[in-house]
This record gives sequence, structure tokens and C-alpha cells, in this order.
Amino acid sequence: MTDLCAEDLAAIYAKPSPRVIAKARPAIDAHAKKFIEMSPFCVLATSGADGSVDASPRGGGVGFVHVAGPSQLLMPDRSGNNRIDSFRNVVEGSGFVQLLFFVPGIDETLRVGGRGTLSADPDLLASMIEFGKPPRAVLNVAVSEVYFHCGKALMRSKLWSSDKVERSVMPSIVTVIHDQTGLGEPASQETVEELYKTQL
Repeated sequence: MTDLCAEDLAAIYAKPSPRVIAKARPAIDAHAKKFIEMSPFCVLATSGADGSVDASPRGGGVGFVHVAGPSQLLMPDRSGNNRIDSFRNVVEGSGFVQLLFFVPGIDETLRVGGRGTLSADPDLLASMIEFGKPPRAVLNVAVSEVYFHCGKALMRSKLWSSDKVERSVMPSIVTVIHDQTGLGEPASQETVEELYKTQL
């Protein structure tokens, strides 16, 4: 198998249309703001000092990412695995971040890019209590690019289809990690879900 080079890509793919180029906006407009305020889930991508890339799922109540202005987003950080790969990349790496927002039932997605910084300001944390707890930190994104992706990828995947995979086809995450590492004890999915409820 031969790897493609830049010249190969130019031969395979047509140039994007002026409309596709123009849809990338420098700030959050009314449509993007509405989409973010409806979104309970996004993927956060960051880049490290060594050139590595991390992508991490983030979720909360609808509109958990706050639109603080046309060029500013505030994302509260909730309980997780404490690896903090994304946040290490923000403070030690390039600082560039990309967010991909999803709204259940809508096939289009929204990408927001910019530079991130972190804050643990007590007043800011206290203003973002959810699930009865303040966040541990807040990601502040200085937005530089915003654009909607068409719905083709989600339509192809039928992501919002009512045909869902039964959870029972996979062991619980605790069991998977036990099998992979030999650490901890396996547990049922029901046990894991009850544990999650206390850690949100």
C-alpha cells in the first residue's frame, strides 16, 4: 500500500466550493449559539507539546457549555478519570482546541476552534453547579473559527436511529479494564451505572 502525498490529494478531491469556504465564521452567530445551547454532548480535541492529539467526550445537561459571548465559550469540567490529558495539552501544548457539538436528533454538527485556557476561580466554579456539584475547573475558549458540518456522516451512520445496540452485548467497562489490566474486580453493568450516579 502506497501512502498518498499532497499532490495525490489534489488529484483525487475537487476544490471546496466558495460556499463551503465562506461558512467558516470567525465568531459565534445566532445559529451557532442556539445549537450550542441545545447540545448536551461534544468532543474536545487538543494537541500536546510532542505533537500528539487527544480527543475526549464531554457531556452534561443541555447547554452545559456556556456561550459567554461571540468569541468566548466556557466549559465546566466534571468528574472523570483524572488523566487530564486534554488539560495538560492546553497548559503545556499548543493551547489550540477544537470542539465538535452534537444535538440528539439533528444530523448536522457544529465545530468550534480556538485557544484554550483554564480557570479555577471560585466565583466562576460556583456559577456552574450541576448535579449538585461545582466543576473542578473551567475551560475558557477564545473562539477563532466556527462552522457547521453537513449531516452526511450522521445520516450514513444512522446515529440517531431507534435501532440501538443492546448494552448487554458488551461487558461493563469495569470488567473490560479488569480483563485488560488484571486490576480491580469485575462488576456488572448495573453496578457500574449505580456507581456513576454518585460520581456525576
